[in-house]
Amino acid sequence: MDNTGKKAVEKYKEDSKKETERLVTDVFPYKVQELNELIKSDEFSAKRLPELQCDLNIPIPDPILLKHLINDDEVEMPMMKKRKLNNIACEIAGSKVIALPNGSVSINKELGRLSQKIKPYILDLMDHSNKVKMWITFLIPRIEDGNNFGVGIQEDTLAEARQVESEAATFLDQITRYHIQRAKIITKIAKYPHVEDYRQSIIELDEKAFVTLRLVLVELRNQYASLHDIISKNLDKIKKPRSANAVNMY
Repeated sequence: MDNTGKKAVEKYKEDSKKETERLVTDVFPYKVQELNELIKSDEFSAKRLPELQCDLNIPIPDPILLKHLINDDEVEMPMMKKRKLNNIACEIAGSKVIALPNGSVSINKELGRLSQKIKPYILDLMDHSNKVKMWITFLIPRIEDGNNFGVGIQEDTLAEARQVESEAATFLDQITRYHIQRAKIITKIAKYPHVEDYRQSIIELDEKAFVTLRLVLVELRNQYASLHDIISKNLDKIKKPRSANAVNMY
């Protein structure tokens, strides 16, 4: 690598160290305060649960009548799913869904709005924890025998940053899984529109998703506070893992 490339890498390392140290000292406390205020706001209050219900736009059709010949007489009976009457079996596989009469089924718009509001905080934490990870990596000295207590602190903090980054990524997965699970239940409602349990399960799922979003905010706040705490308490050892006297010995 020529001198120009080496200088560019060194400049990147120094800029990264300065930027990340600023993040830890200035941005992390602000993020803790901002997320704490959001958690306490009416927008994420548990009292809002009844407000989250939304119309699925899937009407309940009139019961379909089937004609069965019983003892050569024509008798009209409601549909049923596998039932025997006078040795006559009736199998119903549910309604064939070609198109919904009232158009498409919308997402829960309020939960969708809250999800979009939280996503930037998740992405910020992933980015910030990644920068902390690289910052500590650049500060780790070359491997030597002895006097590695400070290096051990660096490695513990590095492991914490990696864990935070990994957990933040799972929060995005939770949002995706919620929409997939909701879609599966809605297809069941479209196929079996008379089954109230499926409709109730959507209400329960939406409420659970709201509680989960609030818990995500709590975890984001806690992780910012945790990273700030562990780095602030050990900042000297993280920046200078080996004392000057020990360095002069080698």
